[in-house]
Amino acid sequence: MSQAWLIGVFHIGLKIIRKFVDIYIRLITDIWNFLKELTNPESIINYGGWALLFFVVFAETGLLIGFFLPGDSLLFTAGLLCGIKLFPIDIVFLVTGLCVSAIVGNIVGYWFGTRVGPALFKREDSWLFKKRYVELTRGFYAKHGGKALVLGRFLPIIRTFAPILAGVIQIDFKRFMIYNLLGSLLWVFSLTLTGYFLGRKFPGIIDYLEYIIIGLIIITIIPVIRTYRKK
Repeated sequence: MSQAWLIGVFHIGLKIIRKFVDIYIRLITDIWNFLKELTNPESIINYGGWALLFFVVFAETGLLIGFFLPGDSLLFTAGLLCGIKLFPIDIVFLVTGLCVSAIVGNIVGYWFGTRVGPALFKREDSWLFKKRYVELTRGFYAKHGGKALVLGRFLPIIRTFAPILAGVIQIDFKRFMIYNLLGSLLWVFSLTLTGYFLGRKFPGIIDYLEYIIIGLIIITIIPVIRTYRKK
């Protein structure tokens, strides 16, 4: 009787463990799928609307983990979808929200840099953070100075770490804000409005969006690779 009871308890325990394992696997799968969607500009806009769009633009420079998020292609796609009426949002509201998100994101990145200080250069590599990203940005700063905050807006990885590095090396905040405003406005206006007016003029361009995004990624990643190779 006691043996049968133990066997029953054992089977119940196995069922509970399997249930938790299934839940865990589904949770990890859902998180992974969500992260993959965050790298797809169309998915961000279709699933999250303007709220997720603005958050992603903020996170790309305001959060250290934002370097993997799409930037240039996201702005272009948002403008394009707005232009062909597939993204029901006023273009003025869209551009304003993107500018505010980009500016505030840079400010938060700067603030984080002032708090973490030089310790950022000593931080060990992890699955998310790579020291070479900081070194890459520092090399870009050495070449371009404060203009790196403007030029870096158009370059993946660098746009995430540029404001943080500005805080680490204690660039004057007023000077930082001038570059921040200039870079954010140029970045948002050039890419978003290019997509918007192309969408208005050539609505059929949506059929080639995937190729355009690939082209944007290639164009923006080339300077990053060249800077990295020099380092």
